Amino acid sequence: MRTCLDRALAFAGVILAAVYAPSAGTEELRLVDASGGTPSGAGPPERLPLSGDSPAARAFRTDHPLWLTPEAPADAPSLGALPLGPQGGRLGCLLVLSATQDGFENEQRRFLERYADAVAGLLQPGADPPTPTPLLGPALRSLRVGSFVLVPDTGLIDADDTLLELVGITPDDFDGKADTLLSHALPEDMHALMSVLEPSDEASGRRDLEFRVRGPAGEMRWLSLSCRVAAGAADGPEQLIGVVTATPVLRRGGDDVSRIQWLTAALDDAATVRDVGRVVVAALREPLAADRVALAALQDDRLMVTVLDPPQPTAWPPTWRSEWRTEWPDASLRALPTLQAALRDGRMDLWPADTLLEPGLAGIGTGGLAVLPLPAKGQVAGVCLVGWDRPHDFAPEERSLLTATAALVGQALKRAHAHDAEQELATMLQRSLLPRRLPELPGGTAVARYLPARRGLQVGGDWYDVIALSEDRVALVIGDVQGHSAGAATIMGQMRTAVRAYAMEGHPPDVVVSHANRLLVGMETDLFATCCYAELDMEEGNTLFVRAGHLAPMLRLPDGATEEVEVAGGPPLGILAEAEFPMTAVELAPATVLALVTDGLVEAADLPLDEGMHRTRVALAAADPGDLGKMADELLGDAGRREDDVALLLLRYDGMKTRPIRAGWMVWRLPDAVMHARRFTARTLRRWSIPETGDAVLLVVSELVTNALVHTQGPVRLDLTLRGDRIRVCVSDSSPRAPAKPVIVDWEATGGRGLLLVEAMSESFVTIPVAGGKQVCSEIAVPGGEP
Repeated sequence: MRTCLDRALAFAGVILAAVYAPSAGTEELRLVDASGGTPSGAGPPERLPLSGDSPAARAFRTDHPLWLTPEAPADAPSLGALPLGPQGGRLGCLLVLSATQDGFENEQRRFLERYADAVAGLLQPGADPPTPTPLLGPALRSLRVGSFVLVPDTGLIDADDTLLELVGITPDDFDGKADTLLSHALPEDMHALMSVLEPSDEASGRRDLEFRVRGPAGEMRWLSLSCRVAAGAADGPEQLIGVVTATPVLRRGGDDVSRIQWLTAALDDAATVRDVGRVVVAALREPLAADRVALAALQDDRLMVTVLDPPQPTAWPPTWRSEWRTEWPDASLRALPTLQAALRDGRMDLWPADTLLEPGLAGIGTGGLAVLPLPAKGQVAGVCLVGWDRPHDFAPEERSLLTATAALVGQALKRAHAHDAEQELATMLQRSLLPRRLPELPGGTAVARYLPARRGLQVGGDWYDVIALSEDRVALVIGDVQGHSAGAATIMGQMRTAVRAYAMEGHPPDVVVSHANRLLVGMETDLFATCCYAELDMEEGNTLFVRAGHLAPMLRLPDGATEEVEVAGGPPLGILAEAEFPMTAVELAPATVLALVTDGLVEAADLPLDEGMHRTRVALAAADPGDLGKMADELLGDAGRREDDVALLLLRYDGMKTRPIRAGWMVWRLPDAVMHARRFTARTLRRWSIPETGDAVLLVVSELVTNALVHTQGPVRLDLTLRGDRIRVCVSDSSPRAPAKPVIVDWEATGGRGLLLVEAMSESFVTIPVAGGKQVCSEIAVPGGEP
């Protein structure tokens, strides 16, 4: 702290700073804190009599700053004495000694006056602070003044924490290199920065520069840099020392043209309503010394407040706090006649201190309130409120500035609302086309992530899906339609629906992808798509992969190693109707993680595909497979301003805890086929030691097999599955039509009672379409059965 303090005070021309406070019970000023020293090494006196003629005592008594310059070079150096506290407060005195006999420049005096106010803010009225009390360092930090020492030959820089905070770097992330700090500056300001930070023999004096940096959240900040070359060797300067401060965006007394130019450029970069709000707060609150700034958009006779600064509810009137329903309140114009009149007439209203306003505005600006309607294309887009707690006088140049600001902000707010509406529509479209949630899988867990592109319309063609084909089989698909547009998103939705429909029909993976390819070719669109399809047997871990022009899937093995699955690939979908898509079989061991990604994650303009795949594999190996959601987030990393949208699908295969027992029988079309099916069922139940369910199961088998033999042609198959406390009876046939249950069954009906009996005896009764026909399945509970 002391090092930062000495650097900053040196740039204010100060070699010694001392804080004096009145001592309780005595007529003296007592030294409370000091920094620096005189060339002779002497320090400031510990006590000064209040009635004496010292500059500190005189400034304390008169409550006015003193700036003393010696008349002759042999006299003592110039100094300044600044009273601490509000007018008449008399909390103490700040004594500063100049490094030269020329006195303090006007800019240095203004900084020292601000510094004195900051020191006074740390002193408590009526208190007797102990000696020493740290005041100079904390006061400097409250002004957000950072300092640095740069060694140009090595590029190393010693920067304090305040400077790192101003630039937007945490101390842990700073590596001590000047390039790390410069990387946060805007490219347009880089040339001027380098010309200042690269000293030469011809330019060894003090240099000043204002530049811009990007904050962690993407916001733009103005910073002011002052630096000079320290004394070095004869062949050139060795060090550059300087300070950096936060610069008010619109400084009072500055050029109005430059103010409007900056505001125009800043609002042009503001894309969203929140961005516009940040610019308005930066442009008005600190430069005008305002206490509150509010920005509200006008929507259907209501004010939708988008920005409140300060954001704490306690900083605003009770009426506003009572309506703090969501993030910001909204208010009807009927409850705010002052705003209603200003918006109706489209004129700026400046209300002086202690003006009686309606309860909805009471307390926002007791010392003065500016109501700025925001015009845009012949309408009023919203309103901006600027309030002061202390009495505030509106100067003519300030009125002109507020009028110009309102016009610029109104246009920017209109554009931002259109941008936000467009992005909201794109987001809703994207969400409606992607699965809302993934199914719970037996023997595994699936997690997906989707991130839109950060440029243009935030809607793309990447998609994913997890399809539960049966109790023990699941399909995973990920794909990417060419382009980033509403058309690409529409094709994406159609392809996802088609793949799901073909998969649910029971087709093998190569047939599913082939059907989807023919569908896309038949759409007569210029867009093509890539996809990777995987069908996984959750019991055994056997997986069938099909790849159509897509990236290869990746595996994280149980030992932490990673690999890319070599899947035989076909062309992208929509290119060739007769294309073939071969299948590749891979067996997964429990605790294996399967990762399917799109190219937006692993490829960019500055990131080759091979390097991106390698980085993803490294991140996949380092992540914890126990938390699949966290693993997905770590794989995404900090994508920054993404050029492409990103889809990521992870599945951790754990293996099924309870494995079913199966038995099957091909039913021959013979007169006694049902009898043989019943005998097979009875033998199977005895072998499984569940004969108590025999009557119900035999009844269901008889009815379903009979129904298939009578009403269908082709082969018929009977499958029995015992899983836990349930036995599942499935009869497959070649007819796609589901069995029709009778609407009315009376005493004269000759059939139809069988399906009603099966449904009554079953815990569940469903018909599942499969490739080449259907399956009619019934589940029956096993009394007292254990997994």
